[in-house]
This record gives sequence, structure tokens and C-alpha cells, in this order.
Amino acid sequence: MGRGMKAGKMPKQKQARPSQAAQMAQLQALQDAMAAKQDEINQTETEASAGGGAVTVRVNGEHQIVSVKIKPELCDPEEVEMLQDLIIAAANEAMRQIDDISSNEMNKLTGGLGLPF
Repeated sequence: MGRGMKAGKMPKQKQARPSQAAQMAQLQALQDAMAAKQDEINQTETEASAGGGAVTVRVNGEHQIVSVKIKPELCDPEEVEMLQDLIIAAANEAMRQIDDISSNEMNKLTGGLGLPF
């Protein structure tokens, strides 16, 4: 038995650290997964409406408005300002939804590493 050792005790062994090459491979795999997830998000579309469904806006993952649907009864010339406000509200909600989807999907990949994306 070695000096200073008690019977039945094994010396502590140092944990092997991953090599720099292994760490780089892990980082590259994470980057590839994040790029694939971003491509998937870019293909995602979300839809939001305002005014009880009077205006509906569809947005893709690249923050582009894909479509705007307006109920015909809203096209009164005296209601133009309200119509504009409803379109803005619906578009902003659709953008918020796609941001949430993007953030949630990226957080799944990074596991809360605090990486910006």
C-alpha cells in the first residue's frame, strides 16, 4: 500500500479532458446542427390575426410577410387608418411568433450554453 493510503481506498484518477480536435469536432457538429435548424426555421410559416380575424398576416422564418388577408367588409374608405393599424398588429404578432419558434428551436440545440444566434 502506498504511503498515506488507507486500506480499500483507490487513488483519485484525473478525468481525461477531450482533446482540442474533439472539441473542435463537437463545435463544428453544433454549428452544422444550428445551420440546419435555421434552414428549417426559415421554411416555417406562422399566421396571426387581429380585429377578431378581420386581418390575417402570414410570415415566414425569414421575417417576410407571405400573405395578408382582409375581410371585404373592412374596405370602407373611411376605415383606412383602422385597417392599417390592424395589419400592423397582425404582422407584429406573426413576427413575434416566428421569433419565439426560432429561439425555442435554437435553445434546444445549444442546451442553454448562452450562445448568441
